[in-house]
Amino acid sequence: MSNGFIKDKEDLFELMEKFEKSGMSELTLEFDEQLIILKKEAYASPAPIPVSAPHAAAPVAAAAAAPVSHEGEIISAPLVGTFYRQPAPDAPSFVKAGDKVKAGDTLCILEAMKIMNELEAEFDCEILEVLIDSGTLAEFGTPLFRVKRL
Repeated sequence: MSNGFIKDKEDLFELMEKFEKSGMSELTLEFDEQLIILKKEAYASPAPIPVSAPHAAAPVAAAAAAPVSHEGEIISAPLVGTFYRQPAPDAPSFVKAGDKVKAGDTLCILEAMKIMNELEAEFDCEILEVLIDSGTLAEFGTPLFRVKRL
């Protein structure tokens, strides 16, 4: 991006990448006759979806670096969507390993077709492990959390 102007797609992609990594939610740039507006989509008001009884763990495609524990139960994705650990990019995670949650507490958000669906705990439990990274696409049945009932 020489002299501050966007000359080609590579310059635009570089700007978009830097914007995505920034803490900004909107950016407007105007150079001569060029107008560029970048906006990060805000999370919509989530609609809670109850979690049914934990599903059996599906095989995980990626090899884990740490040894896999089989203690506890698995809470799996009840729908296909993008998994988010927090309500907004700069907000703290809903839960982390070691947290104790009550039935009805929000565990994460699954975004499906631009609708933010809160995934709630169906029972009191302790989060033993978060099994998926934020921003990752979760298929139906993808293991999300390993928990221990309280």
